[in-house]
Amino acid sequence: MPGGSTGPTRPNSERQAAFPPARLSAAVAARAYALTGRHEQAEEAVADAERLATRLSPQQRADTWFCYGEQKEHVHLSHALTTLGSTRRARQSQTRALELSSPTSSMTCGLLRLDAATCWHRDGDTEQACRAATAALVDLPPGWRTGLTRTRAVELYRMIPAQAHREPAARELREELAV
Repeated sequence: MPGGSTGPTRPNSERQAAFPPARLSAAVAARAYALTGRHEQAEEAVADAERLATRLSPQQRADTWFCYGEQKEHVHLSHALTTLGSTRRARQSQTRALELSSPTSSMTCGLLRLDAATCWHRDGDTEQACRAATAALVDLPPGWRTGLTRTRAVELYRMIPAQAHREPAARELREELAV
């Protein structure tokens, strides 16, 4: 990358503002920053994605071969905001992404449901978080309960205080992860 940068870059020019992939780039950067603990940069990238969204026409937001749809952006923003602990905003992105997702998009819907479960935990309802995560896993086709979906569910389980691991909902999640 120019200047030796090894991380995601933030779209910041007026030329990029009218370019639909710039918003997706900002959402992906927000997620990457959040996952690497760079919370200030993540918040800036979220703000960029939100600012860029206001500049796109409906045609530029369409999910086509030539545009990067709003649904993809909200999937990335959901995870970024969940990771940042901004649960209200994360839920807004989850809701919008689910509205724009095909019901047959099992993986996408499952990941969004796992983000929602993590939001429940972050908001203090660990029991509901465990129930929601378990349901999200069970609803996935068996071959899709590995990789990224399993990683997200394990991350949630590891966030739960050890004393709560004895609770029935947490045990059910642990048993589902053991399968």
